[in-house]
Amino acid sequence: MLSFNQPVAFHIMAKPYGPVCNLNCTYCYYLEKKKLYPQQGNFRMDDSILEEYIKQFIESQDVPVVSFTWQGGEPTMLDLGFFKNVIALQKKYRGAKTIENAFQTNGTLIDADWCKFLHDNNFLVGISVDGPQHIHDKYRVYKSGGLSFGKVIEAVNLLKQYRVEFNTLTVVHNESTQYPLEIYDFLKSTGSGYIQFIPIVERIKEDSRELKLVGPEYENARITPWSVNPEAYGKFLITIFDEWVRKDVSRIFVQLFDVTLANWTGQPSGLCVFDETCGNAMVLEHNGDLYSCDHYVYPKHLLGNIQTTSLKNMALSTKQYVFGQDKLLGLPAYCMDCEYRFACHGECPKHRFEKTPDGERGLNYLCKAYKMFFSYVHPYMQFMGDELAARRPPANVMQWAQRLKSYHSK
Repeated sequence: MLSFNQPVAFHIMAKPYGPVCNLNCTYCYYLEKKKLYPQQGNFRMDDSILEEYIKQFIESQDVPVVSFTWQGGEPTMLDLGFFKNVIALQKKYRGAKTIENAFQTNGTLIDADWCKFLHDNNFLVGISVDGPQHIHDKYRVYKSGGLSFGKVIEAVNLLKQYRVEFNTLTVVHNESTQYPLEIYDFLKSTGSGYIQFIPIVERIKEDSRELKLVGPEYENARITPWSVNPEAYGKFLITIFDEWVRKDVSRIFVQLFDVTLANWTGQPSGLCVFDETCGNAMVLEHNGDLYSCDHYVYPKHLLGNIQTTSLKNMALSTKQYVFGQDKLLGLPAYCMDCEYRFACHGECPKHRFEKTPDGERGLNYLCKAYKMFFSYVHPYMQFMGDELAARRPPANVMQWAQRLKSYHSK
């Protein structure tokens, strides 16, 4: 086990109902993780494992505020009693620490009772919604084939009614890149003040003996039809940024834009895919298994189980350290020499399965998208960085951007 001088703090995404979900989203990379547990009948996290997790996670964090994240599958498929027990256990073990909870949901099972609980216990709720109905319902469907958009909007309205803090998570797929402003305007109309865009990039290998959606080490896998096209994704981001930088800075927070500005000004990005190294965000399965990352839930990335090994030991293990360092050490020379390496750092290693122009493996599938985006936003990021350095609000960029647009339109 490695040891560090700085305070220990790491992130874990807990999946208390494993990969079980009431939806059957076409692009979901997690549903097939059930295959990792072929003998499992019930995926509900046992109360003893839940207590052990909460106890260990609080004890392992050398920081005053401990943040829990609950995801799935779909966590609301568990009854409210499960999460009332979560709150009770957190109170039991928190000591002098402050506890925060974040909760990612598809929203389809949210009702008034859920909203009252979430409000009373100060949960931050992430709602998965891909845009207006014709975009959202393209892939986010029930097992029966029924459409989910109506229930999601009902949930959003209930969250607002009960004053539950929420943000939105939007998967960007092959269809949605055609509608950037329609999606952006829709997300603003929901009342979401914090917008996250997640580009879907998955590859499938039909003859894989484990899981069909495979990692970057497989050379003969094919891109899924729902995966985003790099150039289309780059244009999607630029179009939304162009609207945001002229109208919405400091009013609407778009995660990617905030992260880009942080990297531009030499601050921590706050998002693992754009950090130089990774390994600080793990995932806990329903049975206590801990994996290196939510996108690396494969047998070879299993760190252990909290019933036999402590969370802290697994998080600080040599295996996890090497996993995190490989993000930097695995960059091809083409990326190391890139002028935008500081802003991208090669993005997520899961997407590094392409070849560079000189034939070296390890180029990110979305490289073209990010080069387009960073090249376009460069002057705006520079302006906002200069404003911050001068202790002026970065929102001043809106007037500057308007003048710049007027100048170029002459």
